[in-house]
Amino acid sequence: MTPTAPDPHHDDAAPPAALPRFARTPVRGAPAGWRWWLAAALLLVVLAVQSVLADRARLATDAAWRPALERLCGVLGCTLPPWHAPQAFVMSARDIRPHPSVPDALLITASFRNGARFAQPWPEVELAMSDLDGQPIAQRRFMPREYLGGAPAQALLAPGQSASVTLEVVDPGRRAVAFEFEFH
Repeated sequence: MTPTAPDPHHDDAAPPAALPRFARTPVRGAPAGWRWWLAAALLLVVLAVQSVLADRARLATDAAWRPALERLCGVLGCTLPPWHAPQAFVMSARDIRPHPSVPDALLITASFRNGARFAQPWPEVELAMSDLDGQPIAQRRFMPREYLGGAPAQALLAPGQSASVTLEVVDPGRRAVAFEFEFH
């Protein structure tokens, strides 16, 4: 038997006719490489935006992130919690006296203002009383509803706006010689 020369018109790679039509159809090449890179880059951008939006409440407390988040939420229609900078509240007056009508109680009054350039939520006010050595004797944190005598009329304290606080507390005794306010 003599070997036959290959037929140039016959394709050895052609599938046999017995295969189903979908198996005989040649597979197209993979999409061009740039399309895959574009899709991957787009998905990474979407992931980054979703991550920032999911963590926006925490990131909004950072002065470096806040402006970018405000712009992003302006475009996407999302909301940010109000800016909160408790260190911007400034105590302007404070006074402590025996309560005029309740024995063994103190009446504490104070005034503070929002020294920030933006409106912010009413702060929690912490009162700490200490002895001559500076050791704490009594400490309590008051919510806005407690020190205002009810819910605030406005949710936010405007820039430069002042507020008055009246607190009725149990007298910790003669060892308490100093008191201090802190805003949270």
